[in-house]
Parts: sequence; C-alpha cells; structure tokens
Amino acid sequence: MRPLTPTRFVDFDPKTLSDIEGRVVVQITPEGTLGQAARTANRLTKGALARLVEAKSFEKTKAGDVISLAWPAGMKAEALDILVTPRKISAVDARKAGAKLAARGDGKTITVMAGSMPRAADLALGMALRDYRFDDHKTGDKSASEAEVVIAHKSSADIEAVYAPLAAVAEGVHMTRDLVNEPANVLTTTEFANRLAEMESLGLKVEVLEEDQLEELGMRTLLCVGQGSASPSKVVVMHWNGGEDGDAPLALVGKGVVFDTGGISLKPGAGMEDMTMDMGGAGVVAGTMRALALRKAKANVVGLVGLVENMPSGNATRPGDVIRSMKGDTVEVINTDAEGRLVLCDVMWYAQERFKPVGMIDLATLTGAIIIGLGHENAGVFSNDDALCNAFLKAADAEGEGAWRLPLGKAYDDLLKSRIADMKNIGGRAAGSITAAQFLQRFVQDDTPWIHLDIAGVASVKTDTDYAPKGATGWGVMALSRLVQNMFEAD
Repeated sequence: MRPLTPTRFVDFDPKTLSDIEGRVVVQITPEGTLGQAARTANRLTKGALARLVEAKSFEKTKAGDVISLAWPAGMKAEALDILVTPRKISAVDARKAGAKLAARGDGKTITVMAGSMPRAADLALGMALRDYRFDDHKTGDKSASEAEVVIAHKSSADIEAVYAPLAAVAEGVHMTRDLVNEPANVLTTTEFANRLAEMESLGLKVEVLEEDQLEELGMRTLLCVGQGSASPSKVVVMHWNGGEDGDAPLALVGKGVVFDTGGISLKPGAGMEDMTMDMGGAGVVAGTMRALALRKAKANVVGLVGLVENMPSGNATRPGDVIRSMKGDTVEVINTDAEGRLVLCDVMWYAQERFKPVGMIDLATLTGAIIIGLGHENAGVFSNDDALCNAFLKAADAEGEGAWRLPLGKAYDDLLKSRIADMKNIGGRAAGSITAAQFLQRFVQDDTPWIHLDIAGVASVKTDTDYAPKGATGWGVMALSRLVQNMFEAD
C-alpha cells in the first residue's frame, strides 16, 4: 500500500508566512475574525482578507468552508487557503475541514498555520483520510511525490503526540480502501491471505486455514460458497495480543467474498463489476487489525475473515441443496446469491468455540435491502446486547461514521423456516436485511454479546464522502478502533 503523505509538526511562526511555498492555510472565524496568521497574510496581501470578510458573499460561508486565493500578492505560495472555522470545533468537524483542505492539495505541500488550534491533530487526520488515491493499475509517471503536510502549531510536540495514534488509524483506513478497490483478478483469495500474512511484521500473529483444515473443522457452509470457483477458500485468523494474558479477546469477523457472481442464482450483468467490493467486511477487519497493531492498542482482539469466491460452474452449490454447518444445523440453500451469511455463520461459530470472546462483531456487505432502507449514509446495526450495541453506536458517532440500529424478533426469524432443513438461507423480500441478521443470530451462542453490521451501503460509494474520494470509504475502521479504545484502554 502507498504510505501516507508525510505529516510534519513545526513551531508556529507567522513571520515565516511570506516565504512558504506550495499551499498555505490560515484561519478566519465565521464572524469574520482573522486569526494571528490570517492577520499576517492580510498585511502581506495588502488587505485582501479584510476585503474578503467585508464582501456580501462572505455572509453565506459556513464553518468548515475553504476559500482559496491563487498566487497571493506578497507571498511565495501558489495558493492561500482560508479555512472558515470557529475557535471551538468538534473533532469530527475538524476532520471534515481537514479533508476539504486535502481535496484542494493537488499534490502540493500544504502548510497549515494552526496557531493554538486545539483540534489540530484531528484536522491533520482529516487531511490524511482524504489524501488518498487508488491508481495502481494506471500507467504513467509513478514517481514518488515530495509533497508533505506541515502543521505549524504553538504546541507542536504535544499535537504530534496526539496525532501519532490517529495516523495509525488512517493507515488502517487506507489499507481497507486498497483492498476494497482492488480488482478481483488481482485480489484473489490467495493474494488476500498473503497480504494479511504480511502484517506479522507489525506484531500480529496470522494463521491461514486452508480447505482441508476447513473441511476437518466442518465449515461446510463456507466451503459450499466457494466450491464453484478455481480459487481456494480460506479462513485467515489475525491475533493482536496487546492486553493482559488470559483476557478473552474481542472477535471481529468479516465476510470476504472476493467476487460475487451470485453463483447459480446469477446476478444481472449490469453493475456486476461492483461485486469486487463484496469482501468489504473482511477489508474493514483487516484495516482495523492493522490500525490496532500500529498504535499498539492495549487490548486483545482477534480478527477472522472467510475468503471465498462465488462462481457458477458444474461443481457449484445449487438452489435446493441442503448443507450442514459447523454448528451442526442444516441449511436449505434457496438462493446462492445469499452467500455471505453462509460464509459468516461458520466463521462466527469457530470464533466462539475457539476464543470464547468477550464480544463478537461481524461485518458484511450483506444485503441490497440495507441500501433501500438506509441509503449510503448509515450502516445497519443489529445486536443481541444493548450495552455492546450502544457502545458501538457511541464510538461510531464520535468518529462521524453513520450507523443505525434496526430490530430483531421472532416474527422475522419465523420467515426462515424450511420444510426440509433446520432453516432456509433467505426469508423472502420483506425485511431482507433483518432476516439476514436473524439467520446469523442462530449461530450466536447465548452468552456471547454480538453485533452484526451490514455495510453494503457504506463500504463503497459513487460520490465523494466527507473523508474519502468516490470508491471504497474504509467505513468502520475508525469506529471499531474507538470501540476497542473505549472498552479496553480507557483509564
């Protein structure tokens, strides 16, 4: 993966403003009050900023807006970016402002004259999150950029210390985006597993379970999804042991369907190319584990991903087949395009049997129905435990990642009844996201607090978001890292 653009923290000195090259950022409040660096810039530009705030158009500006002046007089900078921001700003708003600045960067060094801004580290995080591109498969000049982000602050050492763990999370987000954006002919199940194994260099312990081991464990529902593909199915287990010895870990489980044709229940051709993102849940688990390792989280967390490819062939699972899960329950496969739950249920059962986790969270691009219900603004949240669920929702809100809880209940569960097996793998069109969650809940042990996150609407999008260019978003890495921090690392 491409490294983050270097971020350097220096002492704030507005007298250096005239000689800074690239892009320079100064601050003005929504009321038009110029910050210290902005006053210096105003003097250098012979009152340009004063005229700006006096203009009628300035009344329409909002907190977080960026106004750019090209080739400002009296300065060497190519552009002077005026960030409209109140003196007191939330972490999320500071990150969104940073993302707007980064979107204007155009490969140039950006120097932010942050002064005494208390949320400067969050501003830098927003810049790191937005400063992302996926051009690995484009030809042309791939020479390394010499651009950097410079944060000039009155307490530069303190802000740098606050930023360090945030940068680790940003790197995890970028890894998730890389995985989700990668085409399926590159990110095969084997290549995915290899990339995860490489994270042992960060201190993770990584195990790759091959098909013969999965067969021996009884993971037949997972294996039935991939049996029509030439790519071998795998389960990868990532251990981060940063907590106390013997403490039960939090288990993160991700759906990793590297490409989903729908199998015998073939999807329509239009839009099928987007199904390279059907491993989004596994991508979030991978990015979260990377972030935890890089920031040396004081917690025990295990990440498990089921890696398969869902293809039609003479050996593929058919609608009407009955498969026995690792748990022992039988599943009548009504639709082979409802494959993600077949992958997850075996991995979830394995995670509980082996690790006895303090809690379990699964993530999956599971249903199109969640997009109908929540669009691309929120992931669907389902849970059997109010305390764990509320803790996650609080973490997601703190990180500005949309999440909305939806119900579970017996009436929905009854829709999964099968005439010939213990359950069907779908419950019909009505409440499709909920019946998918009900299916998974059947594989959650009574004493396991559990959350299911349906991220089909938020994993990859067609337009820019607050933190990311269009494409993979990396949604969930920040929220999960915050949840781990709140659950295990709070003083």
